[in-house]
Amino acid sequence: MPASLIERFDLSRARIDSILAEALDGADDGELFVEYREAESLVFDNGRLKSGSFNIDQGFGLRAVAGEAIGYAHAGEMSEGALKRAVDAVGAVKAGHSGRYSEPPRGTNAKLYGEENPIPSPAFEDKVRLLQAIDAYLRTKDPEVRQVSVSLASSWQTVEILRAGGLLVRDVRPLVRINVSVVAGRGERQETGSFGMGGRAGFGEFLTEANWRHVADEALRQAKVNLEAVPAPAGSFDIVLGAGWPGVMLHEAVGHGLEGDFNRKKTSAFAGLMGEQVAAKGVTVVDDGTIAGRRGSLTIDDEGTPTGRTVLIEDGRLVGYMQDRQNARLMGVADTGNGRRQSYAHAPMPRMTNTMMLGGDHTPEEIIASVKDGIYAVSFGGGQVDITSGKFVFGCTEAYRIRDGQVREPLKGAMLIGNGPEAMHRVSMIGNDMALDTGVGMCGKAGQSVPVGVGQPHLRMDQVTVGGTET
Repeated sequence: MPASLIERFDLSRARIDSILAEALDGADDGELFVEYREAESLVFDNGRLKSGSFNIDQGFGLRAVAGEAIGYAHAGEMSEGALKRAVDAVGAVKAGHSGRYSEPPRGTNAKLYGEENPIPSPAFEDKVRLLQAIDAYLRTKDPEVRQVSVSLASSWQTVEILRAGGLLVRDVRPLVRINVSVVAGRGERQETGSFGMGGRAGFGEFLTEANWRHVADEALRQAKVNLEAVPAPAGSFDIVLGAGWPGVMLHEAVGHGLEGDFNRKKTSAFAGLMGEQVAAKGVTVVDDGTIAGRRGSLTIDDEGTPTGRTVLIEDGRLVGYMQDRQNARLMGVADTGNGRRQSYAHAPMPRMTNTMMLGGDHTPEEIIASVKDGIYAVSFGGGQVDITSGKFVFGCTEAYRIRDGQVREPLKGAMLIGNGPEAMHRVSMIGNDMALDTGVGMCGKAGQSVPVGVGQPHLRMDQVTVGGTET
């Protein structure tokens, strides 16, 4: 690769600077975003390599911002002609606008991850042998294993962001993930378990034998638990949420509602509540894009701003929103480094990085022991959230009944139903074991998907509605 992605254009840097200055003259903000990405995916299913893919994509996106309007154009062709056509396309948003171009972002984070491309190592043949080994390990370990699916995914993304005045920032972003899914059966009954891990590093850190055995064992354990599960009851119950991945409920039910654009447009359930008590005392929620090696971390966001640690809710009180440059300017607050985009074909918007609730004073054992009759939700699958109302529905992939302070029978079909802001007021105990997820999260918004992290300690939430299948 050339030293700079800008060099892939068929024109000089001086000419690019001149064209960009023309494009952004009279705008409030904007940038030229250039991207090069390699991605590989392997899926081993039912004893064979089911699919394998490798692709390379590159291109640029040009954005001009005028007030609340955004002009955006993109192309996979790195040429002067394509760039000039993009300038013509975004120019319409500036008609009659006399904005003053915003100051560029300043400073940078320390590097949060290395630049090594994870795709070449291990080699393709070695990856296939590893997938075979995981499949054989699980089938040999337990006779109730009926199907094994293993996937490896890796990508290597380089981005450069050029602003009027010649400021150029660059970031190289590796990302890897391994997922294992197991179907276990007993007679006519079959149940599934799954587990995964990943982050911004090479495969060497994640594909040690100890790690892949742990991933495989956890997927099998969940499948075996679900084979013993009984139909979940319906009604209102005290709920205990496990640490780590159950933070995905916080991410969906609360996190999206704290993104700046929803609040500026007053379409969030949290709009207009800055400074007010929106959760129980003791609840502190942060978004932190600066944790080294984490899936949701970024040295700079996709506008060139260093990511940060943003406190959103402090001791139950709403104190901040996640902001990109446009929303921060329009709301008269500081940019928090949360401007993210899926690729050069997408304009940035406020998005989460690693969103988590901080720990409290109680041990997990104390929290569980405090519940007379309730539900212990250890892991979640899919869910749905309405940002405007805050209403959510989440399905549990691993859950248990709590009786007299003891974890009892596993449950199948438990659905947690509620309202995000209201649910935050129902938090009555916060554990001292805050943990992040294992690095598998993806977040969707407005048709764009980006990698994210979630986390939380054990929590007790009082009288949450549970949808069950018990008859």
